[in-house]
Amino acid sequence: MSVPIAASIAGSDSSAGAGVEADLKTFAALGVYGATIVTAVTAQNTRGVFAIHPVPPDFIAAQINAVFTDLAVGAVKIGMLGTAPAIDVVAAALDRYRPRNVVLDPVMVSTSGTRLLPEDALDSLRALVSRAHVLTPNLPEAAALLGIPPACDESEMQAQAQKLLALGARAVVIKGGHGSGRESVDFLIAADRRLRLAAPRLATRNTHGTGCTFAAALAAGLAKGLALEEAAQGAKTFVSAAIAAADRLGVGAGRGPLHHFHAWW
Repeated sequence: MSVPIAASIAGSDSSAGAGVEADLKTFAALGVYGATIVTAVTAQNTRGVFAIHPVPPDFIAAQINAVFTDLAVGAVKIGMLGTAPAIDVVAAALDRYRPRNVVLDPVMVSTSGTRLLPEDALDSLRALVSRAHVLTPNLPEAAALLGIPPACDESEMQAQAQKLLALGARAVVIKGGHGSGRESVDFLIAADRRLRLAAPRLATRNTHGTGCTFAAALAAGLAKGLALEEAAQGAKTFVSAAIAAADRLGVGAGRGPLHHFHAWW
């Protein structure tokens, strides 16, 4: 029996807490073979992002062609794209290969606050949403895509998720990690379903790569053939456990990474 395969289209994090490195760890921890298409190389650590080197769009396209003409990709996770031309190349590739499951994490700002997508690329990112089976924005990202203030409560989160569906995604998981309260609440919203995903809010600064990890875990579940609701709940459970175990790693002096292999070490 062949192993399920997921592909990550994202930037590289030199400290390996986020980006394609976090995606590969997540895929491996969940029993999925991971392939990568690198869109940018970053010089970063737990304290911040110090330099970004975008990969030329034609080379992004070459990586996508190499992966999709050989590997049986069951799901695609898209993270940092960095530039409008990169987004356009990825959109064209999705139209060409039509993968079964596309999880789009609309990365705009790093955990440390560095902008990873210029304002002039927002329209291209909005257009890419129509190619996604699942869109996974956090509260600031959802607000930026809609051009409105971030949601302040669960009712506003659900309303914004409904508005994001109008951009063309088949489902939206709006993530409440930037919110407040005893629980960290996400909502899975689609035309025919609504699911509240909740976990205790954990007191830790080691949350580097949380969004990447959730989207990758969701893609891993879809690559394994799970239903969307089951894959989303599994991603929430995995990320919550990885955050809970993050302080055991002690990596770096800033916002450290999640413990992707908490179940194995």
